[in-house]
Amino acid sequence: MAVQLEIEGKITEKMAVQSGQSARGAWARQDFVVEYVDGSFPVQVCFSAWGQDKVQELGKYQVGDTVKVAFNIRGREYKDRWYNDLRIWRITPAGVPAAAPVPPDNAAPAPGIDDMPADFGDDMPF
Repeated sequence: MAVQLEIEGKITEKMAVQSGQSARGAWARQDFVVEYVDGSFPVQVCFSAWGQDKVQELGKYQVGDTVKVAFNIRGREYKDRWYNDLRIWRITPAGVPAAAPVPPDNAAPAPGIDDMPADFGDDMPF
């Protein structure tokens, strides 16, 4: 079961972009820190923007900007130790609602209250 995770907070630090070449091609990654309030205390979390498109998306924001970050948690084992990675898949300005899906041009409008029958009849099985 997939869980959608989101945090809203202020970017407090952006690290340098890392890039390289692997057997699967070129890669790019940039880590950044977001501070948010959990109860009464500020908490800082480090996220990773993987891929050139996500690094460019992160480039639109500066330290001090308040953002909403949607992310997935990844874990991996290396030499009997486990490491977690918080990978973003969307970053937007805070307070901006996510865009609603646009219905196709030929989609029928949703039924309204006036489309309901006036008499439902006696459809009870007893």
